[in-house]
Amino acid sequence: MNDLTRPERLQIMLTQEELAALDDWRFARRMPSRAAAVRELLKRGLEVDGVQLADGKMRSRDFGVVESPLRSNGSSADGEG
Repeated sequence: MNDLTRPERLQIMLTQEELAALDDWRFARRMPSRAAAVRELLKRGLEVDGVQLADGKMRSRDFGVVESPLRSNGSSADGEG
């Protein structure tokens, strides 16, 4: 991509654990910024085959970066799932 202008802004909210995971990944790869790390992770994620698609019933909170111990067995913390 030669056009380096990025007129669109994307804001996301992360937990402290998610931010720590992003920063750890970024620093281990010597990425220049969080934005660069997020773009690289998005690029890698979009190239992956076998990704489970959302079923239309999931909420934004169901898509986390790091897996919570309460959710590791496929059930949510509130008993749904």
